[in-house]
Amino acid sequence: MSAGGESGRGQESGPESGRGRRGVETTSTVSGTAGGPGGMGSGTGDIGVTGGVVDDRADAKRTVLVTAHTGREAAVHSARLVMERLIAAGVNVRVLDDEAEELGCALAEVVPENGAASQEAELIIVLGGDGTLLRAAELARPAGVPLLGVNLGHVGFLAEAEMEDLASVVDRVAEGRYEVEERMTIEVVVRLNGSVLARTWALNEASVEKKDRMLEVVAEIDGRPLSRWGCDGVICATPTGSTAYAFSAGGPVVWPEVEALLLVPNSAHALFARPMVVSPKSTLAVEILPDTSAGVLWCDGRRRFDVPPGARVEVRKGEVPVRLARLLGVETTGAPFTDRLVAKFDLPVQGWRGRVRSG
Repeated sequence: MSAGGESGRGQESGPESGRGRRGVETTSTVSGTAGGPGGMGSGTGDIGVTGGVVDDRADAKRTVLVTAHTGREAAVHSARLVMERLIAAGVNVRVLDDEAEELGCALAEVVPENGAASQEAELIIVLGGDGTLLRAAELARPAGVPLLGVNLGHVGFLAEAEMEDLASVVDRVAEGRYEVEERMTIEVVVRLNGSVLARTWALNEASVEKKDRMLEVVAEIDGRPLSRWGCDGVICATPTGSTAYAFSAGGPVVWPEVEALLLVPNSAHALFARPMVVSPKSTLAVEILPDTSAGVLWCDGRRRFDVPPGARVEVRKGEVPVRLARLLGVETTGAPFTDRLVAKFDLPVQGWRGRVRSG
Protein backbone atom coordinates (compact mmCIF):
# COMPACT_ATOMS: atom_id res chain seq x y z
CA MET A 1 0.00 0.00 0.00
CA SER A 2 0.56 2.55 0.40
CA ALA A 3 -1.35 0.47 2.75
CA GLY A 4 -4.96 -0.13 2.16
CA GLY A 5 -6.15 3.24 1.00
CA GLU A 6 -8.24 4.92 -1.62
CA SER A 7 -6.81 8.40 -2.00
CA GLY A 8 -4.34 9.88 -4.50
CA ARG A 9 -0.61 9.69 -4.27
CA GLY A 10 1.72 11.95 -2.39
CA GLN A 11 -0.80 13.03 0.19
CA GLU A 12 -3.72 11.62 2.08
CA SER A 13 -7.07 12.79 0.87
CA GLY A 14 -9.24 9.77 1.48
CA PRO A 15 -9.89 7.25 4.22
CA GLU A 16 -6.28 6.09 3.98
CA SER A 17 -3.44 6.98 1.68
CA GLY A 18 -2.13 5.30 -1.38
CA ARG A 19 -3.72 4.16 -4.59
CA GLY A 20 -6.29 1.58 -3.55
CA ARG A 21 -3.82 -1.01 -2.39
CA ARG A 22 -4.54 -3.68 0.17
CA GLY A 23 -2.94 -3.52 3.53
CA VAL A 24 0.38 -4.60 5.07
CA GLU A 25 2.14 -6.50 7.74
CA THR A 26 5.43 -8.09 8.49
CA THR A 27 8.03 -7.63 11.12
CA SER A 28 11.56 -8.52 11.80
CA THR A 29 12.89 -8.73 15.33
CA VAL A 30 11.52 -7.83 18.71
CA SER A 31 13.91 -5.15 19.83
CA GLY A 32 12.87 -3.86 23.20
CA THR A 33 10.10 -2.85 25.53
CA ALA A 34 8.19 0.27 26.29
CA GLY A 35 11.14 2.60 26.81
CA GLY A 36 13.05 2.26 23.54
CA PRO A 37 14.90 5.16 21.96
CA GLY A 38 13.26 8.32 23.13
CA GLY A 39 11.22 6.36 25.64
CA MET A 40 10.62 7.29 29.24
CA GLY A 41 10.49 3.93 30.98
CA SER A 42 7.30 2.40 32.32
CA GLY A 43 5.85 5.49 33.92
CA THR A 44 5.75 3.87 37.35
CA GLY A 45 8.35 6.19 38.86
CA ASP A 46 10.93 3.40 39.17
CA ILE A 47 14.33 3.72 37.58
CA GLY A 48 14.20 1.80 34.32
CA VAL A 49 16.88 -0.69 33.34
CA THR A 50 17.38 -1.56 29.67
CA GLY A 51 20.02 -4.11 28.69
CA GLY A 52 21.78 -3.61 32.03
CA VAL A 53 22.00 0.16 31.61
CA VAL A 54 20.22 2.30 34.16
CA ASP A 55 17.71 4.63 32.49
CA ASP A 56 17.37 7.67 34.76
CA ARG A 57 14.81 9.20 32.39
CA ALA A 58 12.10 7.05 33.96
CA ASP A 59 11.28 9.77 36.49
CA ALA A 60 10.74 12.39 33.79
CA LYS A 61 7.25 13.09 32.53
CA ARG A 62 6.42 10.80 29.65
CA THR A 63 5.46 12.31 26.29
CA VAL A 64 3.23 10.79 23.61
CA LEU A 65 2.55 12.34 20.21
CA VAL A 66 -1.01 11.78 18.95
CA THR A 67 -1.77 12.11 15.24
CA ALA A 68 -4.94 11.32 13.32
CA HIS A 69 -6.55 11.31 9.91
CA THR A 70 -8.34 14.60 10.53
CA GLY A 71 -10.46 14.23 7.43
CA ARG A 72 -12.47 11.56 9.22
CA GLU A 73 -14.85 12.43 12.04
CA ALA A 74 -14.30 9.08 13.76
CA ALA A 75 -10.54 9.68 13.85
CA VAL A 76 -10.94 13.16 15.32
CA HIS A 77 -13.36 11.94 17.99
CA SER A 78 -11.10 9.00 18.87
CA ALA A 79 -8.02 11.24 19.07
CA ARG A 80 -9.77 13.51 21.56
CA LEU A 81 -10.65 10.54 23.74
CA VAL A 82 -7.06 9.27 23.58
CA MET A 83 -5.61 12.65 24.52
CA GLU A 84 -7.99 13.19 27.41
CA ARG A 85 -7.31 9.74 28.83
CA LEU A 86 -3.53 10.10 28.52
CA ILE A 87 -3.53 13.52 30.15
CA ALA A 88 -5.69 12.18 32.98
CA ALA A 89 -3.04 9.49 33.47
CA GLY A 90 -0.33 12.12 33.81
CA VAL A 91 1.18 11.74 30.34
CA ASN A 92 2.25 14.81 28.37
CA VAL A 93 0.47 14.85 24.99
CA ARG A 94 1.70 16.47 21.78
CA VAL A 95 -0.28 17.23 18.64
CA LEU A 96 0.90 18.48 15.25
CA ASP A 97 0.23 22.14 14.52
CA ASP A 98 -1.78 21.43 11.35
CA GLU A 99 -4.07 19.08 13.32
CA ALA A 100 -4.31 21.01 16.59
CA GLU A 101 -7.33 23.17 15.73
CA GLU A 102 -9.44 20.26 14.56
CA LEU A 103 -8.42 17.95 17.41
CA GLY A 104 -8.99 20.75 19.89
CA CYS A 105 -7.30 19.66 23.11
CA ALA A 106 -6.36 22.77 25.12
CA LEU A 107 -3.95 20.88 27.38
CA ALA A 108 -1.92 19.33 24.56
CA GLU A 109 1.47 20.67 23.49
CA VAL A 110 1.33 21.89 19.89
CA VAL A 111 4.45 21.10 17.82
CA PRO A 112 5.40 21.73 14.17
CA GLU A 113 5.37 18.77 11.79
CA ASN A 114 9.11 18.31 11.53
CA GLY A 115 11.84 16.25 13.12
CA ALA A 116 11.42 17.99 16.47
CA ALA A 117 7.84 16.70 16.82
CA SER A 118 8.98 13.25 17.88
CA GLN A 119 12.17 14.15 19.74
CA GLU A 120 12.14 12.82 23.31
CA ALA A 121 8.72 11.26 22.72
CA GLU A 122 8.13 7.77 24.03
CA LEU A 123 5.53 6.82 21.47
CA ILE A 124 3.41 8.07 18.56
CA ILE A 125 -0.22 6.95 18.60
CA VAL A 126 -1.72 6.99 15.11
CA LEU A 127 -5.49 6.98 14.54
CA GLY A 128 -6.51 6.18 10.99
CA GLY A 129 -5.59 3.64 8.35
CA ASP A 130 -2.21 2.37 7.29
CA GLY A 131 -1.76 5.45 5.10
CA THR A 132 -1.93 7.64 8.19
CA LEU A 133 0.63 5.42 9.85
CA LEU A 134 2.97 5.66 6.85
CA ARG A 135 2.81 9.44 7.14
CA ALA A 136 3.66 9.22 10.85
CA ALA A 137 6.56 6.90 10.05
CA GLU A 138 8.30 9.83 8.35
CA LEU A 139 8.38 11.59 11.74
CA ALA A 140 9.12 8.51 13.82
CA ARG A 141 11.91 6.82 11.89
CA PRO A 142 14.71 9.41 12.31
CA ALA A 143 14.12 9.61 16.06
CA GLY A 144 13.62 5.87 16.58
CA VAL A 145 10.22 6.45 18.19
CA PRO A 146 7.77 3.52 18.05
CA LEU A 147 4.38 3.86 16.33
CA LEU A 148 1.17 2.40 17.70
CA GLY A 149 -1.66 2.32 15.18
CA VAL A 150 -5.37 2.24 15.94
CA ASN A 151 -7.17 1.15 12.78
CA LEU A 152 -10.01 3.30 11.51
CA GLY A 153 -9.55 2.29 7.89
CA HIS A 154 -10.47 -0.80 5.91
CA VAL A 155 -7.74 -3.43 6.26
CA GLY A 156 -5.17 -1.80 8.53
CA PHE A 157 -2.44 -4.44 8.66
CA LEU A 158 0.02 -2.09 10.33
CA ALA A 159 -2.37 -1.13 13.11
CA GLU A 160 -2.15 -2.90 16.44
CA ALA A 161 -5.72 -2.29 17.60
CA GLU A 162 -9.21 -1.50 16.39
CA MET A 163 -11.32 1.47 17.44
CA GLU A 164 -13.45 -0.57 19.84
CA ASP A 165 -10.31 -1.35 21.85
CA LEU A 166 -9.44 2.33 22.33
CA ALA A 167 -9.77 2.55 26.12
CA SER A 168 -7.68 -0.56 26.80
CA VAL A 169 -5.05 0.63 24.31
CA VAL A 170 -4.62 3.93 26.14
CA ASP A 171 -4.52 2.19 29.51
CA ARG A 172 -1.77 -0.16 28.33
CA VAL A 173 0.24 2.79 27.02
CA ALA A 174 -0.23 4.70 30.26
CA GLU A 175 0.98 1.66 32.20
CA GLY A 176 3.91 1.07 29.84
CA ARG A 177 2.62 -2.41 28.95
CA TYR A 178 3.75 -2.83 25.37
CA GLU A 179 6.70 -4.16 23.43
CA VAL A 180 8.55 -2.79 20.42
CA GLU A 181 9.54 -4.58 17.24
CA GLU A 182 11.52 -3.36 14.26
CA ARG A 183 10.42 -3.38 10.62
CA MET A 184 12.94 -3.53 7.84
CA THR A 185 13.05 -0.55 5.50
CA ILE A 186 14.70 -0.03 2.11
CA GLU A 187 17.05 2.67 0.88
CA VAL A 188 16.28 3.87 -2.65
CA VAL A 189 18.59 5.75 -5.03
CA VAL A 190 17.84 7.00 -8.56
CA ARG A 191 20.90 7.43 -10.80
CA LEU A 192 21.45 8.70 -14.33
CA ASN A 193 24.89 8.38 -15.95
CA GLY A 194 26.56 8.25 -12.55
CA SER A 195 24.72 11.25 -11.09
CA VAL A 196 22.26 10.84 -8.20
CA LEU A 197 18.83 12.24 -9.10
CA ALA A 198 17.05 11.24 -5.90
CA ARG A 199 17.67 9.45 -2.62
CA THR A 200 14.86 8.29 -0.32
CA TRP A 201 13.54 5.33 1.67
CA ALA A 202 10.41 3.22 2.09
CA LEU A 203 8.75 0.98 4.64
CA ASN A 204 6.50 -0.87 2.19
CA GLU A 205 7.84 -0.58 -1.31
CA ALA A 206 9.57 1.34 -4.07
CA SER A 207 7.52 1.04 -7.24
CA VAL A 208 8.86 2.03 -10.65
CA GLU A 209 5.81 2.65 -12.84
CA LYS A 210 4.82 3.81 -16.27
CA LYS A 211 3.62 7.34 -16.88
CA ASP A 212 1.65 7.02 -20.10
CA ARG A 213 3.09 4.20 -22.18
CA MET A 214 4.36 0.77 -21.17
CA LEU A 215 7.77 0.72 -19.48
CA GLU A 216 10.74 -1.04 -21.06
CA VAL A 217 13.05 -2.13 -18.25
CA VAL A 218 15.87 -4.49 -17.39
CA ALA A 219 15.93 -5.90 -13.85
CA GLU A 220 19.23 -6.48 -12.07
CA ILE A 221 20.17 -8.40 -8.93
CA ASP A 222 23.58 -7.98 -7.30
CA GLY A 223 25.06 -6.29 -10.33
CA ARG A 224 23.97 -8.96 -12.81
CA PRO A 225 21.12 -8.63 -15.36
CA LEU A 226 18.08 -10.81 -14.68
CA SER A 227 15.51 -10.15 -17.40
CA ARG A 228 14.02 -7.50 -19.68
CA TRP A 229 10.33 -6.69 -19.37
CA GLY A 230 7.75 -4.56 -21.07
CA CYS A 231 5.46 -3.87 -18.13
CA ASP A 232 3.30 -1.49 -16.13
CA GLY A 233 6.01 -1.38 -13.49
CA VAL A 234 8.29 -3.23 -11.10
CA ILE A 235 7.80 -3.32 -7.32
CA CYS A 236 10.71 -3.70 -4.91
CA ALA A 237 9.13 -4.44 -1.53
CA THR A 238 9.98 -5.23 2.07
CA PRO A 239 8.33 -8.01 4.07
CA THR A 240 6.05 -5.30 5.50
CA GLY A 241 5.01 -4.43 1.96
CA SER A 242 4.33 -8.04 0.99
CA THR A 243 0.66 -7.66 1.88
CA ALA A 244 0.50 -4.20 0.33
CA TYR A 245 0.96 -3.18 -3.32
CA ALA A 246 3.17 -6.21 -4.01
CA PHE A 247 0.30 -8.45 -2.87
CA SER A 248 -2.08 -6.76 -5.29
CA ALA A 249 0.42 -7.36 -8.12
CA GLY A 250 0.57 -11.09 -7.37
CA GLY A 251 3.54 -11.19 -5.02
CA PRO A 252 3.92 -13.68 -2.14
CA VAL A 253 2.92 -13.05 1.46
CA VAL A 254 6.11 -13.00 3.54
CA TRP A 255 5.85 -13.94 7.21
CA PRO A 256 6.86 -11.52 9.96
CA GLU A 257 10.11 -13.13 11.03
CA VAL A 258 11.53 -13.40 7.50
CA GLU A 259 14.00 -10.79 6.34
CA ALA A 260 13.99 -10.52 2.55
CA LEU A 261 13.56 -8.26 -0.43
CA LEU A 262 10.79 -8.83 -2.95
CA LEU A 263 10.99 -8.15 -6.69
CA VAL A 264 7.54 -8.20 -8.30
CA PRO A 265 6.98 -7.39 -12.01
CA ASN A 266 3.61 -5.71 -12.55
CA SER A 267 1.66 -6.84 -15.65
CA ALA A 268 4.84 -7.82 -17.50
CA HIS A 269 4.71 -9.01 -21.10
CA ALA A 270 7.29 -11.79 -20.78
CA LEU A 271 7.54 -15.54 -20.38
CA PHE A 272 9.57 -15.20 -17.17
CA ALA A 273 7.99 -12.57 -14.96
CA ARG A 274 7.48 -14.32 -11.65
CA PRO A 275 7.69 -12.55 -8.29
CA MET A 276 10.99 -13.28 -6.55
CA VAL A 277 12.13 -13.37 -2.93
CA VAL A 278 15.74 -12.22 -2.65
CA SER A 279 18.34 -12.12 0.11
CA PRO A 280 18.21 -9.01 2.33
CA LYS A 281 21.92 -8.61 1.56
CA SER A 282 21.22 -8.21 -2.16
CA THR A 283 20.90 -5.02 -4.15
CA LEU A 284 18.05 -4.75 -6.65
CA ALA A 285 18.04 -2.40 -9.60
CA VAL A 286 15.54 -1.49 -12.31
CA GLU A 287 16.89 0.26 -15.41
CA ILE A 288 14.62 2.08 -17.85
CA LEU A 289 16.00 1.49 -21.33
CA PRO A 290 17.33 4.53 -23.19
CA ASP A 291 15.11 5.94 -25.95
CA THR A 292 11.96 4.51 -24.35
CA SER A 293 9.19 6.06 -22.27
CA ALA A 294 10.01 7.70 -18.93
CA GLY A 295 8.72 6.31 -15.67
CA VAL A 296 7.90 7.47 -12.18
CA LEU A 297 9.07 6.18 -8.80
CA TRP A 298 6.64 5.99 -5.88
CA CYS A 299 7.84 5.17 -2.36
CA ASP A 300 5.08 4.04 0.00
CA GLY A 301 2.62 5.84 -2.30
CA ARG A 302 3.71 9.10 -0.71
CA ARG A 303 6.99 10.26 -2.26
CA ARG A 304 7.12 10.68 -6.05
CA PHE A 305 10.15 11.07 -8.34
CA ASP A 306 10.42 11.24 -12.13
CA VAL A 307 12.68 8.59 -13.67
CA PRO A 308 13.90 9.54 -17.17
CA PRO A 309 14.89 7.03 -19.88
CA GLY A 310 18.33 5.58 -19.20
CA ALA A 311 18.02 6.03 -15.42
CA ARG A 312 18.19 3.25 -12.86
CA VAL A 313 16.52 2.78 -9.48
CA GLU A 314 18.64 0.93 -6.91
CA VAL A 315 17.12 -0.67 -3.82
CA ARG A 316 18.86 -2.23 -0.82
CA LYS A 317 18.02 -2.96 2.82
CA GLY A 318 17.92 0.23 4.88
CA GLU A 319 20.11 0.80 7.91
CA VAL A 320 17.37 2.56 9.89
CA PRO A 321 14.23 0.53 10.69
CA VAL A 322 10.73 1.70 11.58
CA ARG A 323 9.73 0.68 15.10
CA LEU A 324 6.20 -0.50 15.90
CA ALA A 325 4.67 -0.90 19.34
CA ARG A 326 2.85 -4.13 20.09
CA LEU A 327 0.49 -4.52 23.01
CA LEU A 328 1.22 -8.23 23.31
CA GLY A 329 4.49 -10.06 22.76
CA VAL A 330 5.18 -12.39 19.86
CA GLU A 331 4.96 -15.46 22.09
CA THR A 332 1.91 -14.43 24.11
CA THR A 333 -0.17 -12.63 21.52
CA GLY A 334 -3.64 -13.83 20.75
CA ALA A 335 -3.34 -12.50 17.22
CA PRO A 336 -0.14 -13.68 15.52
CA PHE A 337 0.39 -13.11 11.83
CA THR A 338 -1.67 -16.13 10.76
CA ASP A 339 -4.67 -14.93 12.74
CA ARG A 340 -4.13 -11.42 11.40
CA LEU A 341 -4.26 -12.69 7.81
CA VAL A 342 -7.43 -14.64 8.51
CA ALA A 343 -9.11 -11.65 10.16
CA LYS A 344 -8.03 -8.97 7.69
CA PHE A 345 -8.81 -10.97 4.55
CA ASP A 346 -11.79 -12.84 6.01
CA LEU A 347 -10.26 -16.18 5.05
CA PRO A 348 -12.44 -19.32 5.38
CA VAL A 349 -11.18 -21.60 8.15
CA GLN A 350 -14.36 -23.54 8.91
CA GLY A 351 -13.66 -27.23 9.51
CA TRP A 352 -10.22 -26.71 11.06
CA ARG A 353 -9.71 -29.02 14.02
CA GLY A 354 -6.07 -28.45 14.94
CA ARG A 355 -3.61 -31.07 16.10
CA VAL A 356 -5.28 -34.01 17.81
CA ARG A 357 -3.86 -34.44 21.30
CA SER A 358 -3.89 -37.82 23.04
CA GLY A 359 -4.54 -38.32 26.74
